[in-house]
Amino acid sequence: MHDERSRERTVGAGARAPGNDVRVAPSSSRMLTSYLSDIEQLLDEQRWEAALREALDLPQIAAALSDKHLSSSRERIKAWCDEWIRPEDPDRNAHGADYERVSSTVLARTVQAEGAIVPSLALKRLRLRRHARTAPRGFSFDRSGSAGAEANSAIDTCTILVEAARRWYAHSAVHDPVVQANLARLAVLR
Repeated sequence: MHDERSRERTVGAGARAPGNDVRVAPSSSRMLTSYLSDIEQLLDEQRWEAALREALDLPQIAAALSDKHLSSSRERIKAWCDEWIRPEDPDRNAHGADYERVSSTVLARTVQAEGAIVPSLALKRLRLRRHARTAPRGFSFDRSGSAGAEANSAIDTCTILVEAARRWYAHSAVHDPVVQANLARLAVLR
């Protein structure tokens, strides 16, 4: 078990969730990797609102990719949040309330619809990353206290969601034939 965990994580100075000392290895999906890197790039550029919009779509994208019809529902998004938005070690993490706040924020912006819906706009933005050629730079989450409350909140929220998406892909989606088929399907859509 220990060897499996150490292969799935790399220690580095890159993106880290608050209170965590490890970083989940990047996804092998170029499309998803580029999407996550774009969020980090937006943070680098201090474009908090755009970074938050992209990051808050991650649970909806993950739920849709896990469905053979590319649809998501509030229940599936909530289940994804419950499983993947969490500190690495909840008993030793002082930022547990941050994770609950992020899950609540994601669910608050989830459309209340009857049944499942296809999150077309979010999937389109994901699909646009399929031709990205730039290597991910990562985002340095070391920041001074002068960033301001809005910036710190955006950085924390984006960090938590990006790391959750990386964990989800590394631990589950990479082996899920439905997710892999949907990623391939998105890659060939025009």
